[in-house]
Amino acid sequence: MIQAGIIGIGQTRFVTRRDDVNLGELAREATIIALEDAGIEFRDIEAVVFSLALDALEGMENAERWCVEAVGGCKKPCIRVHMGGATGGSALHTGLFHILSGLFNCVLVVGAEKMGETQDAQSILNLIFDPVYEREVAINAINMCSFQAIRHMRKYGTTEYHMALVAVRSYKNALKNPYAHIKKEITVEDVLNSRVICYPIKLYDCCPRSTGACAVLVASSRFIKKLGKKRIAWISGIGSCTNSYFMGDRMDNSGLNDHADAEGLLIAAKKAYKMAGISDPKKEIDVAEIYAPFTSTELAAVEALGFCEKGESGICNEKGIFDMDGKLPVNPSGGVLTSNPISVTALVRVAEAALQVMGKAGERQVKGVKNAVATGEGGSLQFYTVTVLSKGI
Repeated sequence: MIQAGIIGIGQTRFVTRRDDVNLGELAREATIIALEDAGIEFRDIEAVVFSLALDALEGMENAERWCVEAVGGCKKPCIRVHMGGATGGSALHTGLFHILSGLFNCVLVVGAEKMGETQDAQSILNLIFDPVYEREVAINAINMCSFQAIRHMRKYGTTEYHMALVAVRSYKNALKNPYAHIKKEITVEDVLNSRVICYPIKLYDCCPRSTGACAVLVASSRFIKKLGKKRIAWISGIGSCTNSYFMGDRMDNSGLNDHADAEGLLIAAKKAYKMAGISDPKKEIDVAEIYAPFTSTELAAVEALGFCEKGESGICNEKGIFDMDGKLPVNPSGGVLTSNPISVTALVRVAEAALQVMGKAGERQVKGVKNAVATGEGGSLQFYTVTVLSKGI
């Protein structure tokens, strides 16, 4: 049986703009770092998976066409993956499938984002919604999450204070992450007093738009054995799920489909846990890197991932369960709230989770990590990916 693991990771510093490099050069920076981390060279890469979201964010069509040579993909198989915010997670899974097929031994999964060159990212993202029934009533990427937040508050008694706790923890964690875009210490009062974007979501409840790149090298067990690598983040389980397209379909009378709950993430997590042999995520998962562009999104996500019961995420944040020194640290990197290069944001979650498993996360390292989970979330809360990484399989 073929097994696969992550052997090299590369990230650039995430910032607002990078005018000194083009998109291909930015992706190459992360690729070179990953190659050095793995101790291999460009010639060892057998295939490339390019993680690239909306063309409009880059200001060009099919950007992978002129980026692929920069990352060593010339005369090699290459595939582009685009699933909105879940792009990086789906790209990692695609790289894994390349390895498990038996056709390749070393695959580069890489992406870059230059959102700082986009005049208005929201106007572009808003185009994902149905032009007849939804776009005319101003459905957009922010208020769709505010709807989820309102529903979670009404159903479970969640408060703006609980959301603020997520922001404070994330910002605090980012101070120890050398790659984080936003590094700033904030208080609950700062969050609650920040400008309202779409109630109950305020400025500090929101992610930024970031420029940067991430690269992950996935290899087969036979390649790893030949290489002699010891610190590996084995891919022990994956899962994905697609929700309905129309926002109105997120609520029904079955009791199984409620916009308050990230049901798609729950389904994807169950698949990943089963593959990884995880039966009790509260006890067996040591750290999580969650794709949560808003504080309210994380509250729903930790419940869907089985880290607490539905409706208990707010209380768990009050108790510090998800803090760095808590029972199950969430987003030691600072998460999406402090860095959001949308094309690769979910890939960064995988990279950060892998660093935790490999014991290479520096100041943000959680002690004794054996199993870590990384998630992706894209579209209108429509596409979900879950990846479980383990120290040994």
